Amino acid sequence: QVQPVESGGGLVQPGGSLRLSCAASGSIFGINAITWYRQALGKQRELVAGITSGGSIVYGDSVKGRFTISGDNAKNTVYLQMNNLKPEDTAVYYCCVDRVTGRSEWGQGTQVTVSS
Repeated sequence: QVQPVESGGGLVQPGGSLRLSCAASGSIFGINAITWYRQALGKQRELVAGITSGGSIVYGDSVKGRFTISGDNAKNTVYLQMNNLKPEDTAVYYCCVDRVTGRSEWGQGTQVTVSS
């Protein structure tokens, strides 16, 4: 099954930074958008940030001003730079690739833990 590969999660202290990567499989062409979601224990999955093939960007309200999403077309990779991390950012972060065919590809997730 084709799925993106996430990396970059880990344990960080409050106020620290991490950069997540999402490497999409296959060609960058045919991708509508790549979006990061997260799911904390016992909570619903929520939107973190997304970027479309046209360069439009959206952020979840809880991460605005702290997280930045960017893409590298040459590497078929999208990055999520997370600064000023808070304990409430602790979650499993998932990458979703939406194709023009209507198919969505989900990664396995990467754990981010913010704790002192």
